[in-house]
Amino acid sequence: MPASEATAAAVSTTASTVDRDAPLRVAVIIGSVREGRQGPAVADWFVGAAAAQAGLEFDVIDLAEVNLPLVMPGWGSTPSPETAAALADVTPRLADADAFVVITPEYNHSFPAALKNLIDWHHQQWHAKPVGFVSYGGLGGGLRAVEQLRLIFAELHAVTVRDSVSLHGPWSGLGPDGAPRDTDVPAGAVKGMLGQLAWWGRVLRDARSTHPYQG
Repeated sequence: MPASEATAAAVSTTASTVDRDAPLRVAVIIGSVREGRQGPAVADWFVGAAAAQAGLEFDVIDLAEVNLPLVMPGWGSTPSPETAAALADVTPRLADADAFVVITPEYNHSFPAALKNLIDWHHQQWHAKPVGFVSYGGLGGGLRAVEQLRLIFAELHAVTVRDSVSLHGPWSGLGPDGAPRDTDVPAGAVKGMLGQLAWWGRVLRDARSTHPYQG
């Protein structure tokens, strides 16, 4: 092999290795916008519990701070300047993410409308990326919301991981700081879910870089 080709191959190999070793970028989406919500406190607890997992970087997206309207432009139409400004803030963060963790309560056996609105405003940003869930609410721990979200993300060509984190009875199960009073089981669930999310995140990131997803 000529020296120039050998050098180019070495550079390519090094770049590939660096990409594989780069931290996995995880967007953590707080799905509730209701006054008095537990979502931000649960997100703080989750990110703190997840800090022990090496190789992950977290970007918390609070939907209460994302002003996306319910009315969408027609196909091929241009969004209003206000909508374009809101999208300019959140869309690149979703596009840059290698994986997602959705933090959701359960409203009427489902998940909040604000979360569905964010999902529906985007499409390719979800493609070929893994999604994990942290749910909370009542005796069911928000699991019915998660099961519905799995169907939606499958339609968007995303991969939802099998294990999730479920916090049952937040009004009695969470302390004043939003952390679970009994942390052993939830912390173990965080570790398990993030292990699956990280595996899929790295595999799919490598795949997208070598074989762009066609959908």
